[in-house]
Order: sequence, then structure tokens, then C-alpha cells
Amino acid sequence: MSTGKNRKKILVVGWMPQAGLEILKKRDDVDYEILPLKDVAAAYHKKLGDANAVTLGGTPYRQAELDVSPVMEVVARLGVGFDQVEVPALSRRKIPLMTTGIANSVSVAEHAMYMLLASARLTKRLDRLVREAAWHERLADQPVDLAGKSILVVGMGRIGSRTVKRCVAFEMDTYVLDPNISAADIEKAGARKVTDLKAILPRVDFVTIHCPRSPETIDMFNAEALACMKPDAFLVNTARGGIVNEEALYTALTTGKLRGAGLDVLEREPPDLANKLLGLENVILSPHMAGVTREANDRMAIAVMENILSVFDGKPIVERCVNREIYG
Repeated sequence: MSTGKNRKKILVVGWMPQAGLEILKKRDDVDYEILPLKDVAAAYHKKLGDANAVTLGGTPYRQAELDVSPVMEVVARLGVGFDQVEVPALSRRKIPLMTTGIANSVSVAEHAMYMLLASARLTKRLDRLVREAAWHERLADQPVDLAGKSILVVGMGRIGSRTVKRCVAFEMDTYVLDPNISAADIEKAGARKVTDLKAILPRVDFVTIHCPRSPETIDMFNAEALACMKPDAFLVNTARGGIVNEEALYTALTTGKLRGAGLDVLEREPPDLANKLLGLENVILSPHMAGVTREANDRMAIAVMENILSVFDGKPIVERCVNREIYG
């Protein structure tokens, strides 16, 4: 690996799809080093010492990491969430935090629809009946349609807007809770804007969450909020763990206060195997994979490298920058 003073080094933490690495191979002024996740605990801070850029999956980057990154120019997420990154610390050093924009938005929206369908169709139960030769029990608890039902989409950003489009296409009566989107824009998408969570929850059959994890959204779906929902309603979360209170959700699902849930994210990942939600048949689970498809991986890998190189080249893609105020 060259150490020429004009060369830049990218530290790739964890996995990087080949599509991203292929972009780097076209540059003769950039080197990269891959730090496997199994080595992060031992070597992460040391490797940051001469890195001009770092790509992150779920690995944190906070003040402690910044303190050992004297030549860092850009921090790039292989994804869109950034709750593991201390953005104010980066901003103080005028270091941009870049995300991959809409690269996995379609994939997450599709996963949300899969979880809505899988929950409504009682997928785990019906699959079990066939495997256990309990066909005769199939009518004891019956699935429901999405068409004609009402749904609340919490958050109408890159992912939520695509989920709204799909819900409308499924002929659902679609409501949106998002203080940052105008009623006019929501109506253009075929949905209706609401502003009071607890007022709308008793009226909808489904809820799908697409908002960031923040101090305002942590525990948004707590015992009080879940108690407002219909007992035959379904809740889907493909956003972030912690937005739904898991203890309250377990209680609602086991006492007839909520019919089912689909969770791609949990408060602790990977979860403790003692997590009681793992034992429920009316919960569909996936291991934080909503935005992970072959196509999305390639799109994100390309975008993350485009983001880094744009900063190196003095032409940052500002619309993908979280703390864009550093550019005035």
C-alpha cells in the first residue's frame, strides 16, 4: 500500500460489497483497508490513526473515535441511520457525516409491506399447521386483507414515502404522521395527514414505523400508546429499536390488546435469547435486514464510495450530508 503524502486512506469497518471496492480500484490516489468486525474491539482506534475516511455499518463513531482520528475528513455510513454517530462532535471539526440517501429506501419499504402481509396473513401460524398436520385447525383463527383497511405510516421521508405509495396501491386508507411533511404533499400521495398519535391509533388497523430514533421518538409506542390501538391491529417496525417499548409490546400481544407485530429491529441487537418476544407466534422477526438485499447492497456500496470521493475531490454531495450546515 502506497504511503505517498497525497494519497488518501479509507478504513472500511466490517463488510463492503464488491461494487464499492470496484469504484476504488479506478482511483490511483486512494488506498483502503478492511477491518473485519471481529477485530474492531482490538484494533479500531489504532486503525483510525491514519484514516482520511471511514465507512461504518453499525459500529459507533463518537468523540472517543474522533480523538484518535487526526486526519479524518469524512465519516460515511453504509446506510441511512446514524444514531451510533456523535454528529455534533463531527460538526465541531467540520467533518461531514454522509449517508447513502435513497439507496435502500425501496428495499425497506418492500420489507415493511412483507411484514404487514405476513402479519395479516398469520404466516407463522398457518405454516405451522401444515408442518404439524393440524390442517383441521386452519379456520379457528383467520387472516385478514390489507385492502379496505386503514394504516398509519409514522414518518414520510425517503422510506415512508415509498411505503405510503405501496399502501395506497394495496387500496388501504392511509394516514401519515410526520410534522415535517405538509398536508398538501401527503394528499398528493393519496394519504391524509394527522398530527395526534393517540387520537389516530384507535382508528387504524395497521401501523408501520419509518421515523428516526431520537429523544422525541424513543418509547413513542409505550404501554399508553399501545393501549390506544385496536385489539385486532398489527404493528410493524422497520425503523429502529427503542421506538417501540418491547415489554409493553409483549404485554399487549399476550393479553389480547394487540393481534400481531412485525419487527426488523430490536432494542438490543442481536437480542438476548431470553427476549420474550422471540417465543411468540404472533410476532414476525427479521435480523435488521429490511434494507439488505443484493440490489440495495450494491447501491449503498456505490453511494458510500461516491460520498467519500466527493469529499476528497472537494465537491461534496451535500444532499447526502447529515450535518450540511458545516458547508455554510
